[in-house]
Amino acid sequence: MDLYEYQARELFEEHGIVVPRAEVADSPRQAREIARRLGGRAVVKAQVKTGGRGKAGGVRLAADPAAAEITARQILGTDIKGHRVRKVMVAEPVDVEREFYVSYVLDRAAGGFLAIASAEGGTEIEETAALRPQAVARVPVDPARGVTAAKAAEITDAAGLPARTTDVLVRLWRVLTREDALLVEVNPLVTTTDGRILALDGKITLDDNARFRRTRRGAEPEEHQDPLEAAAAARGLAYVRLDGEVGVIGNGAGLVMSTLDAVAGSGARPADFLDIGGGASARVMADGLSVILSDPAVKSVLVNVFGGITACDTVAEGIVAALDGVRLTKPLIVRLDGNNAAQGRAILAARAHPLVEQAATMDGAARRAAELARTA
Repeated sequence: MDLYEYQARELFEEHGIVVPRAEVADSPRQAREIARRLGGRAVVKAQVKTGGRGKAGGVRLAADPAAAEITARQILGTDIKGHRVRKVMVAEPVDVEREFYVSYVLDRAAGGFLAIASAEGGTEIEETAALRPQAVARVPVDPARGVTAAKAAEITDAAGLPARTTDVLVRLWRVLTREDALLVEVNPLVTTTDGRILALDGKITLDDNARFRRTRRGAEPEEHQDPLEAAAAARGLAYVRLDGEVGVIGNGAGLVMSTLDAVAGSGARPADFLDIGGGASARVMADGLSVILSDPAVKSVLVNVFGGITACDTVAEGIVAALDGVRLTKPLIVRLDGNNAAQGRAILAARAHPLVEQAATMDGAARRAAELARTA
């Protein structure tokens, strides 16, 4: 479960990480009063569970309480990447000297955690990681040993962070472990002109498997969840919405993750993670396609299935039946391999839907889906 920024900063405060003063408002008048209490000038930040708020106009500086009210009115109710803004956080502005990036993330492949840090934090961290990967340090963390002062010093040295950020790294690890988190991120962590170290923005993803231990922090009300994720959850689908344009359906988490990588390697961005598991009945396929096609950002859809216990002809029959119940408006690329793959391909060929194409390999399917997304 992803937390909103204001919830993440509450956890940071509880664990001794310094954050700017801030309060949450759900009305423009509230935003004005908060700005007045903070001293006049304020930063008004949309509270949505997605990145890129600043570029979408969801983070703005207000010169005084009246401006904070106007700004909140402009932000509240808007849509940012499919997320409706129902709350804003009004925070005191700070004079930033330097910006850094720090995070801990679960590394399933290695059976541990990974510390990711950079001396070049801020909104362009993804671009930095892509263009200059040497500027982003990746340090494995043994979960049994954790992040001690010595380990934190190793991370700061690797990333070129100031030595005085080691205490923040130790405290951030406590947030991860004591709150049952899968991801804890601060971007940016800043030093200010008056010598303070503050977490200006934070992202935390909690492990749903540990929900029973979290008596203080339950799930958000339904209206605050991503609508597509809520619709998928209601259908029993393992779906996570991403910020791309190629919808992805696969069977098995490992295959879906490989498909996401193949899409990214083809120059496109995956729009979701959707694992249909071992079953690909008509109902499951129809539900999956319905959710993905409801995302306005999706330009093409890629179905990548390896037939095992559920054979490819059964999957193909499910896709054909789903096409009879779902109006396909985007091109659909299907790659079938494994048990009864030839029969499955024949079933799709016989259906001859004008928007359905087949591909022989995962990489070929990803390239075609990316191409169609770019030209849509």
